[in-house]
Amino acid sequence: MPLLTPNQHVQLLANSRQPGLDHVPVLEFFNPVGIGTWLATELDMNGDTLYGLAQLNDAPELGSFSLAELATLVLPFGMHIERDLFFRGAFPISAYAEAARETGSINEAISVRADAARATRGECA
Repeated sequence: MPLLTPNQHVQLLANSRQPGLDHVPVLEFFNPVGIGTWLATELDMNGDTLYGLAQLNDAPELGSFSLAELATLVLPFGMHIERDLFFRGAFPISAYAEAARETGSINEAISVRADAARATRGECA
């Protein structure tokens, strides 16, 4: 499975043409057999450099990471980095970054923000 769909590719490039905005993450990548979570908001015109929130070990950080590196990583059991098919960004990346700093985890931040989105819509968790 490719890491980016054509629509995600177009959205990431469109976001990169609007620098300085607090974009909503377009997608989430994760390591299915260990640590590593990435939320991407923008893709540089070079087609490789993504911008977003990443967590490999310690604290989550906003910054850049390589799509090619993610795509070519070979994990234990021959697995690879995957795209979360169910992730839907509902808040700007700054909201995920703040929640990730508070909880210490991007995964927890996604959960906290998903709960907030459901509450806003009046849904039960």
